[in-house]
Amino acid sequence: MISKGAQYLLMATFFYSLMNVSVKFVFHIPVMEVVFFRSLICVTASFIHLKIIHQSLWGNNKPALILRGLFGVISMSAFFFTLQEAPLASAVTIQYLSPIFTIILATFIVKERTSLIQYLFFVISFIGVAFIKWDDSRISMMHLIAGITSAFFSGLSYNLIRKTANTEHPMVVVFYLPLIALPISIVFTCFNFVMPEGTDWVFLFLAGAFTQLGQTFMTMALQQEKAGSIVNLQYAGMIFSMFLGFMIFRETYPVWSIAGMILIVGGIIGNVFYTRYIKNRRAV
Repeated sequence: MISKGAQYLLMATFFYSLMNVSVKFVFHIPVMEVVFFRSLICVTASFIHLKIIHQSLWGNNKPALILRGLFGVISMSAFFFTLQEAPLASAVTIQYLSPIFTIILATFIVKERTSLIQYLFFVISFIGVAFIKWDDSRISMMHLIAGITSAFFSGLSYNLIRKTANTEHPMVVVFYLPLIALPISIVFTCFNFVMPEGTDWVFLFLAGAFTQLGQTFMTMALQQEKAGSIVNLQYAGMIFSMFLGFMIFRETYPVWSIAGMILIVGGIIGNVFYTRYIKNRRAV
């Protein structure tokens, strides 16, 4: 039976996929302005939620919470940059290297062990990234670097969520990301503001709303279980994105890109099964 943490993560992945579509619809709005509107909605929703449940806003491990927020801002901004220009599924798949960085960084941050076989699966996934770029002129080297940067800082952020599992309420962890993002995005937006028009307002609101749902379920998932055992389930987001990208934006993908996506997901799935095998063997 699928664990509670895995259920939460799949829900988070679904809502993040809807958020990605919303962001792509406002491709003409500067990235940091999108971050600003998303953060404004999320910080308001989180504040109201915390007040309703009578939970302190500021948490206990403030340095970890602030770092989680800062790393999350960097990851989000880099991902939005890639998402607005590159094909939906390609951008999402590159960013989904984050489970790899999560597991590698977990070795140093939360002291989780990583085996040599797992590193082999990681190499397979990184070869997949090269394949995605190989034959798709829509993906520039700058977008590729931004996507990998986003995945790296996501990995840092996820591990800090794990580090606060025993000290913080999930909603407090969610609250800190838009709290840190809001002032940073305001500075950038002041110098490069584009007035949203018509349906832009709808998609900016939906980006914030779907983010709030995704963040909440993601935090609950990572506080439920070991980082390396469930974060890999994010690969389902690639399937959501390919379907939504084709149905909404009529995006198609060259053979090399599809092969790259398969390699990335294959490496991640291989790690999932290996992790389960080790866990079962230790239990026996």
